[in-house]
Amino acid sequence: MSNPVFFTAPGSLDQMAPEGLFVLDGPEARHAVAVKRLSPGEPVDIVDGAGTRMSGKVLAASPARLDVECTSVVVEHRPDVRLVLVQALAKGDRDELAIETATELGIDAVVPWQSERSIVRWKGERAAKAHAKWQSVVTAAAKQARRAWIPEVRAAVDTAGLAAAVEAADLAVVLHEDAARPLRVVLDSWLSTHPAEGTREVLLIVGPEGGISQREVTKLCGQGAVTALLGHHVLRSSTAGPAAVVLASDMLGRWAAPAV
Repeated sequence: MSNPVFFTAPGSLDQMAPEGLFVLDGPEARHAVAVKRLSPGEPVDIVDGAGTRMSGKVLAASPARLDVECTSVVVEHRPDVRLVLVQALAKGDRDELAIETATELGIDAVVPWQSERSIVRWKGERAAKAHAKWQSVVTAAAKQARRAWIPEVRAAVDTAGLAAAVEAADLAVVLHEDAARPLRVVLDSWLSTHPAEGTREVLLIVGPEGGISQREVTKLCGQGAVTALLGHHVLRSSTAGPAAVVLASDMLGRWAAPAV
C-alpha cells in the first residue's frame, strides 16, 4: 500500500537527503496528526506539488508539527505529452466534479472555459474566488490520488481566448457527439504522424450542459482543432473529460507498469 501524502511548498525539499530531518507544520501537519492520526514509526510521503517526493518515517508528532526522517527523495518527471482539460463552466458543480476526477486520473492542467452556452458566469470578484476554488479542488484531488504534481489551473478563457490556445497547441480535440472519428482514431493518427520530440501538449475540450455551439466548433476547427467522438452515448459535461483522459492516458502509455 502506498504511503499517505502531505504537501509542502515547492522547492522546500530541494536540499533533502536520506537520514535528513524534515519538519512539516501548519494545516498539513494538523491534518496528518488529527485526521490521519499518524504516529512515530509510520511511513509517510511529503511532496512539493512540483514533482519532488520525499519518503520517510515519522519521528515525532504533535498537534501542529510532524518530524519526518527522510529515507529517499525522487523527482517524478512530467510526461512528454501533457494532457490539458479545457472544461466549460457548468452548473451544479459539474465542472468541479470533472476537474476533480480528471486530476485523480492524471490530467496535467485544466482551463476554465466560458463558452457561449455556459449558464455559470465568472465575472469580477466571483471569477477570482471561483478560480481559487478550482485550484483547491485539484489540489485536494492530487493529494487523494497521492500525486507528486498538482495540476495547474490556468486563467479562464472565452471562446476567442480558447481559439488562440488551440492554435498554439500541438493537438486540440473538441469532444463532440456529431464527430465522425472516434477519439482513439484521432489520437492514433496524430501519434503516428507526429514522432516524439520534446514536450507536446494535447487539449481535450469539453462543452457545457447544452453542448458546444456550431459557431464555436467552426471557430475552433478553423484554428486547427479536430472533433472526436467518445462513444455511442452522450456523456455529461462532468463525465466526458475524465473519460477522454482515461483513453488518452492508456494510448500514451501513461498507465503502463514502470520499468524494473
